[in-house]
Amino acid sequence: MKITRIEAVPYSIPYIHPLHFASGSVDEADHVLVRVHTDEGIVGVADTPPRPYTYGETQKSIVAVVEDIFSPQLAGLDIFARDRMQTIMDRTVHNQTAKGAVDIAVWDVIGKYLNQPVSSLLGGFTDHMTVSHMLGFKPAQELLQIALEFRETHGINTFKLKTGRHPISLDIEAARVLREGLGPEAHLYMDANRGWSANESAEVLRQTADLGMEFLEEPDDAREVLGRRRLVTNSPIPIAADESAPDLGTAAREILTGGANFLAIKTARSGFTEATKILGMAQGMGIDVYVGNQIDTQVGTIASVTFGAAFAHTSKRAGELSNYLDMADDLLAEPLSIEDGKIFVRDVPGVGTAIDEDKLAHYRSN
Repeated sequence: MKITRIEAVPYSIPYIHPLHFASGSVDEADHVLVRVHTDEGIVGVADTPPRPYTYGETQKSIVAVVEDIFSPQLAGLDIFARDRMQTIMDRTVHNQTAKGAVDIAVWDVIGKYLNQPVSSLLGGFTDHMTVSHMLGFKPAQELLQIALEFRETHGINTFKLKTGRHPISLDIEAARVLREGLGPEAHLYMDANRGWSANESAEVLRQTADLGMEFLEEPDDAREVLGRRRLVTNSPIPIAADESAPDLGTAAREILTGGANFLAIKTARSGFTEATKILGMAQGMGIDVYVGNQIDTQVGTIASVTFGAAFAHTSKRAGELSNYLDMADDLLAEPLSIEDGKIFVRDVPGVGTAIDEDKLAHYRSN
């Protein structure tokens, strides 16, 4: 079975609650749906989130690189030639989420062809992922109320606090209010999106040392090399690399040079093939990982669940899987549900990303 063409469909869905954080903000999901077509009529689907402030990609650039470069380069290849596809796409630098979506859509085709759930093909460790919810910039008491509502409504008990604000007292207060309001049983961690300096990050860590924060993600710009490594060495909790480690090479660099001692894996930017390599490297070096969120739609979220549930090392921590709840709608034909703080793998061939074509026609941008 061979690839005939790869289609990129831009679309936009508004957010109910815009999300604000140190590196940017989102008011609508101006994403791209990627579809890999084959000569046997099987079509694989994946979602692509443009994040210009993180990876430099825009909706228009993703459509262009997928349809003008990747589609003609990959057309005619056998659907199982994944490593060859990776090698070809890697000739084009950057464009992480575009490459990731093509890879996930290829895996979707493989699962449908073999009549197997992709999570089982990847590893099949468990049938679900525990959910972590991401809390954006808001007053401390408002953040607590949101967290309590998510705990009550969805059973979620793990929360990422977006930080990186100035003065740092805003985020220190938010962390303290959340811990006091949610109690010791809640799992809490912070993500500064490079918003602080290394010295500011060290002061935040000092003032939150009694709160049981599990780790701090991207406290400062990783290019602040000496400060970052000093921070990692002296921090009482792990320092996670996310946007500073978007692929296998940068993840290896950050771990081996002391820029981080914890890794985020995001299938939206690495697909399943490269994510598996990052996971294997991390596990071999004794580095913990977690499944991150690219402010994914339900289509992107079920891909994260598919990957995260496939492996013991990714499933032992909650994955960031609930921010689709901030969107007004979605393209997924069968909506996701969070049950007792968990999302379950779709027990269907492929990834489980069947699209509501009427909604796609309504929200598509061209």
